[in-house]
Amino acid sequence: MGIRFGFAAVVAASFTLTGIAAADPITVVSWGGSYGQAQDNALFNDASANSGIEIIRESGASMSKTCLQVESGAVTWDLVVTGSGGAAAAAAKGCLEKIDFGVVDVSDFYPTTYTDYCVGSDVFATVFSWNTAKYGAPGSDGAPANWADFWDVEKFPGTRAYRANNVDGALEPALLADGVAPEDVYDVLATREGKERAINKIRELKPHIAVFWESGAMQAQLMKDEEVDMTTGWNGRFDNAAKDGATVGYTFNQALLDYDCFAMPKGAPNKDVAMKFLAEVSKPEYQANLPFHITYGPTNKKAYDVTTAPKELIEALPSHPKNVPLMLPISLDWYAEHRAEALEMYIEMLSE
Repeated sequence: MGIRFGFAAVVAASFTLTGIAAADPITVVSWGGSYGQAQDNALFNDASANSGIEIIRESGASMSKTCLQVESGAVTWDLVVTGSGGAAAAAAKGCLEKIDFGVVDVSDFYPTTYTDYCVGSDVFATVFSWNTAKYGAPGSDGAPANWADFWDVEKFPGTRAYRANNVDGALEPALLADGVAPEDVYDVLATREGKERAINKIRELKPHIAVFWESGAMQAQLMKDEEVDMTTGWNGRFDNAAKDGATVGYTFNQALLDYDCFAMPKGAPNKDVAMKFLAEVSKPEYQANLPFHITYGPTNKKAYDVTTAPKELIEALPSHPKNVPLMLPISLDWYAEHRAEALEMYIEMLSE
């Protein structure tokens, strides 16, 4: 279980502010909405231009689809953006290529933001957000402050939204709301009884869940349209929704500290070129631009040396030292070992 605490400690302690021969285009798959736009503007467009590697950009990234391509022997994707937990589970199933660290330089990365099969692209937090016009601004008297408040429909009446068809970041909040200490969450979830406890807690809230969201873009839109009063989701999506006029706020208290990463499907058709593009896009000068487009922190520490982001923006990132101690770092060990069983149980509950 060392991973869950190592990330927090390393991030907090370490925080400080060519040409390639033409080849077939590589297919890079990410998500849509503000996240996909942020990656295009901060990472992909410039990395492609500077490296000379042409990319085909697609949305709809999914480790399930990645594994289906691998299992069918019809792999068309070269690099896929995924959550770290999804990558851990896919690697355990043999769906991913090993990263060639002789090509991809991670010497300046936070040690827990990459694995043999996944190179971190950004640090984010799974939080719960709420309508600030209804419940108050973050930190104000009476505003929700933890997962127990998210579940408390008497103190905070209103509709909720929760994750659909994906267990990543879904069970931990339920146990935190049920009074489990952060340091014990993954020990509890390592047992079937613990998974059932978490799912029963979500089942308890289910009558008040008006929408089960399927994407980050959907999270933001739910809050923009005031379709729900509270939802789980990713901090950067809500910051961008607020920029667009949504009355939305969130807290890092009890949030899940996590990272997105680039993974390569086993048998990627353009493996060698894709590995070179991964090396390019992992450089600090690209990651330093990301916070201007979405409030996710870099995984390459040197990005803080070259960024021109103002202090206020830097301090809003999940990886800032003042925010890290408030959060629970996700455990990749747990996701690699338990994700399949947990997902089966979770989907069964959703279908009830």
